[in-house]
Amino acid sequence: MNPATREQLMKVSTATLCTALFKRGLRHQFIQDVRPLNAGLPNMVGEAFTLRYMPAREDLNQIGVFLDRDHPQRKAVEQCPEGAVLVIDSRKDARAASAGGILVTRLMKRGVAGVVTDGGFRDSPDIAKLGFPAYHHRPSAPTNLTLHQAIDINVPIGCGDAPVFPGDVIVGDAEGVIVIPAHMADEIAAEATEMTAFEDFVQEKVLEGRSILGLYPPTDEQSRTDFAAWRQANGR
Repeated sequence: MNPATREQLMKVSTATLCTALFKRGLRHQFIQDVRPLNAGLPNMVGEAFTLRYMPAREDLNQIGVFLDRDHPQRKAVEQCPEGAVLVIDSRKDARAASAGGILVTRLMKRGVAGVVTDGGFRDSPDIAKLGFPAYHHRPSAPTNLTLHQAIDINVPIGCGDAPVFPGDVIVGDAEGVIVIPAHMADEIAAEATEMTAFEDFVQEKVLEGRSILGLYPPTDEQSRTDFAAWRQANGR
């Protein structure tokens, strides 16, 4: 990822990114029903590295599968690149854990940027204390063997109804997680940065008591003039 793009995405909201993507006809990029375990962290930004689960078949998914060093869940934790985000397709089913505190800690120590699942994590109180971006639907105590079978890594997946391709840019904030197609990342980041500057200006004026009419959107020439002056004064 372009370092300038990463820096821009650290400073914009998923809501603003949703608007920029919507303008381009992309309406399903927000991962549904996932929440941060620690909403006080900076934005999570990184390229997607994926793990896919499927419904478990009991004869193929017994406790001994974890003795295999090539188990997809273990491989994903050890191969997810530094600075990437591990995105897990858990079939939107939080009854079984996608991972737990030890595996998430390993991701953190390896320099991964964050992890998101449309299922759930076990040990979620411990994960919340790590200071590491982690998003899930709700806590999951049972092992993934209960319902899920890890089947593949770094392939296209669905996560919370959003399509995720390896290398897509993942951004998470206190509200949730959005997926930006890789080829759009630079332009979306630049546009969202511009939108954020304008919305900060509007918020300031609304707090001062100004009407939104003619201001948001800026249909009055005076609003555009005031915004230009505000940008210059604030270095935005």
